[in-house]
Amino acid sequence: MKHNFGAGPCILPQEVFKQASAGVLNFNDTGLSILEISHRATEFIAVMDEAVSLVKELLNVPEGYSVLFLQGGASLQFAMVAMNLLGEGQTAAYLETGMWAKKALAEAKILGNVNVVATSKEANFNYIPKDYSIPADSAYFHVTSNNTIFGTQMQSFPQSPVAMVSDMSSDIFSREINVADFGLIYAGAQKNIGPAGATLVIVKDEILGKVYRQIPSMLNYKTHIEGESMYNTPPVFSVFVSMLNLRWLKAKGGVAQIQIENEAKAKALYTEIDRNPFFKGTTAVEDRSKMSVCFVMENPDHEKAFLKLAEEKGCVGIKGHRSVGGFRASLYNALPITSVHVLVDAMQEFEEKFKN
Repeated sequence: MKHNFGAGPCILPQEVFKQASAGVLNFNDTGLSILEISHRATEFIAVMDEAVSLVKELLNVPEGYSVLFLQGGASLQFAMVAMNLLGEGQTAAYLETGMWAKKALAEAKILGNVNVVATSKEANFNYIPKDYSIPADSAYFHVTSNNTIFGTQMQSFPQSPVAMVSDMSSDIFSREINVADFGLIYAGAQKNIGPAGATLVIVKDEILGKVYRQIPSMLNYKTHIEGESMYNTPPVFSVFVSMLNLRWLKAKGGVAQIQIENEAKAKALYTEIDRNPFFKGTTAVEDRSKMSVCFVMENPDHEKAFLKLAEEKGCVGIKGHRSVGGFRASLYNALPITSVHVLVDAMQEFEEKFKN
């Protein structure tokens, strides 16, 4: 059995895979595959409508917000956010907490002024800055809620005097949030939503239409709101599987229940990291991510041996990002706690084997 700790594309529930594969062969008894059905067909419009409805239900999205399924990943959102929200002569505020935040602010700089209100770059992004102020004249304030490469996570969000924008690609649907605190949330699907190909956007309608530049149709949120995520051909299969996955999450008890499970998984792994003399965490304890657990060996020479042992136990995808090394265990929603126990057992077995 494989225990998939990959950072993304990542693990999805087995029952979702089975339902999706059935849809590939014969979608809703149409005699057609979901891969070939028209996105204008009544059957697929129902899929899109249900996916949007489930997002609103599971996250308690307030009135006055639009939910979109777009393409291009979070990387396109880095530019779309600034293009739609950063007007001429304005400055956007950014919190720099890792590589993805760095890429987001780099795209914004192309379109306007950027103020980095705080950064943890000097410590290789091993903590989340906390003592900073958000200028009230900012066009918006951008944060990255979870940092997959460095293993930090915002455990709470500041009260922002301006629209707060968050990249939640790697922890959306993993814990309860108050959507009303944000002007815009975006997330690539390939962590907790569904397979790669779709990007979820939740945007407060009233923050749009306030810049005066001409925005290309495909990069304008209003275009996609008016087209109900179908201005052009949407990522049909990704939206379909996302809908199935959100059904699965609802059946489990929703975000509140999955948060309990995710906290238990993270606690089990961090407890072993802190107990085992062969391993150590890499981030400030108060900022430890419950989705992206990063750790290293006390003796780097042991890394290859532990990786080999973990792989023999069926643990895959735990090698750290190439820019930081060590190990990274992604604990996304569909990963069962039994898989975490297998990894913990491997860590304990390694300790017994090498302690003398």
